Amino acid sequence: MAWVPAHRPPAMASQLRLRSALALVTGAGSGIGRAVSARLAREGATVAACDVDGTAAQETVRLLDGSGSEEGAPGGNHAAFQADVSEARATRRLLEKVQASFSRPPSVVVSCAGITRDEFLLHMSEDDWDQVIDVNLKGIFLVTQAAAQALVSSGCHGSIINISSIVGKVGNIGQINYAASKAGVIGLTQTAARELGRYGIRCNSVLPGFIATPMTEKMPQKVKDKVTGMIPMGHWGNPEDVADVVAFLASEDSGYITGASVEVTGMMPAWGKRGHRRGTQTI
Repeated sequence: MAWVPAHRPPAMASQLRLRSALALVTGAGSGIGRAVSARLAREGATVAACDVDGTAAQETVRLLDGSGSEEGAPGGNHAAFQADVSEARATRRLLEKVQASFSRPPSVVVSCAGITRDEFLLHMSEDDWDQVIDVNLKGIFLVTQAAAQALVSSGCHGSIINISSIVGKVGNIGQINYAASKAGVIGLTQTAARELGRYGIRCNSVLPGFIATPMTEKMPQKVKDKVTGMIPMGHWGNPEDVADVVAFLASEDSGYITGASVEVTGMMPAWGKRGHRRGTQTI
């Protein structure tokens, strides 16, 4: 079976559910982060697009409103920011810049930033382990903490959405660091939901399966075809499939949902059952 993601036009918002929202999206320079930025903008949100690659973040803003943006300066309704979310000082400064630019904290925060450094357990270096944990788990902790502090201090309600992965639930050969980081995101988000509910801040995680992104483009075609045959829906997902779920969780349509982990996988089976494979992939 060929690897054929389901191509479809971008979902159009039937109503602007996020008209008054300011949304901070990390990892916004490509893939799921860029699709999330676009989807939230179509829902009426003002988007603060952040990426460790500042040029990529600016390109996302250009795609959102057709004009460029210097860092921190709204281009149309949106603005681009550069930050390494694995660094506490940079993350605090990011929130300060966003608040200074828009005179309010973001009421929607979506952490999409993530990396991979794949290797089998027997051969993985400590540095590869640390890099993935620092960005994928520590980074989400730092962004969640800084955003929550800003919301609580201002008395604002909000929705925090953290992108995890189905790998964090079922594991994946060759990705012990990535799986651990994404499992940590699930636990972190559920705990944050318990602690922040009293302040009107909802926290949920999204667990993508195989999604056609720049990360997964590097996979051998033979492996892509094999994986496709394991998915009951018969195709990979697109970043927009994840973005649609994020938009729902960001809006008041999900106002009584917090601490949830929403899978976007096409019902991909767990490894270890029929279709178990060798090799490494990124989800």
